Amino acid sequence: NSNAATRLLILEDALEILHCQDIFTLYGDREFIGQDWVDGLIDQGIPVTIRIRYTTSIDGLPGREWLSDLQPGAVGVLLDDVEVFGSPMNVVGTFTTDGEMLLVASNAMKSHKILKAYRKRWKIECLFRALKSKGFQLENTHMTLHDHLERLLCVLTLAYVWCILVGLQQSVRLKTHGRRAWSVITLGLRELVRAWSQPEKQRGVQLLAFIDLLSPSQTGFLETVG
Repeated sequence: NSNAATRLLILEDALEILHCQDIFTLYGDREFIGQDWVDGLIDQGIPVTIRIRYTTSIDGLPGREWLSDLQPGAVGVLLDDVEVFGSPMNVVGTFTTDGEMLLVASNAMKSHKILKAYRKRWKIECLFRALKSKGFQLENTHMTLHDHLERLLCVLTLAYVWCILVGLQQSVRLKTHGRRAWSVITLGLRELVRAWSQPEKQRGVQLLAFIDLLSPSQTGFLETVG
């Protein structure tokens, strides 16, 4: 629900903490596209790796045109140094297992490396799920005041990091496909709730151990922010 100007304004706040030279690339889905947005990132010195729509112009042709003439057996196309949103980029185009066109453009890496790197964007979906339906139920808030929402997001950020730190310490069985039966965030949240639910005399030692995980010596994240 944001436009390029709003996102660039928010980015300025983020760059009070982060440094452009420390950002290898900024990943984005199809909602975060457009020449104003890309130009703004480039002006800030931030490389981008974004999924683009099949109607987006690539060297003057819609993206779908580059995929329409795939040779038999070919899984996709690799395009280096083509123009996307007025800037030189490398592009990879292919089809998902559902038959949907997948086009990703980047000025941070060569085309043959883009898809493997772009998969890292899935981590943000895991964050959204943890903050909302599978965790803290953020979408159920009725807050509308900016300051209140800002404080709520700050608290949730700390809670999310805390759950991860606690969850990483928990042992969990693996399913037959090799994945955890429970996510790290679920394990951490469950242990924190369990610790707080204990009688006051019993919860002290465990809670102090969990609180110690938030100290700068335990997490580089908080050390950097602090």
